[in-house]
Amino acid sequence: MNTELHHVSLLVADTARAVDFYTGVLGLEIDPDRPELDFPGAWLRVGERQIHLLELSSPDPVNGRPAHGGRDRHVAFLVDDLDSYIQRLEKRGLAFTLSRSGRRALFCRDPDGNACELIEKLRSSHFAERIGQ
Repeated sequence: MNTELHHVSLLVADTARAVDFYTGVLGLEIDPDRPELDFPGAWLRVGERQIHLLELSSPDPVNGRPAHGGRDRHVAFLVDDLDSYIQRLEKRGLAFTLSRSGRRALFCRDPDGNACELIEKLRSSHFAERIGQ
């Protein structure tokens, strides 16, 4: 059996505000192929995959979630340069926590409390350092 991930859906209260976060902070692009549905939302491209933002009421609270997104359900992205994302988050005054595993990663939340993990891709020079070369 060959199984692949196609998309992840996230509930949002305000599509425009969520799109601003995912395009402005994370650098994702809108996928214009979203069909007409009976509720607002947007599709975003993540490589060959998608995130579907669904503007629907959420049963989950925005407040009271764990401060560290690694202790909550979350979506994870591979990024080339974690420092550039740290700068974007700090520029917007958005909170984040560094991964507790010791790897180059961070957790932040979108405006609706959905947790996002950003993991820096392991470059060959980092790999050589980790194996003692």
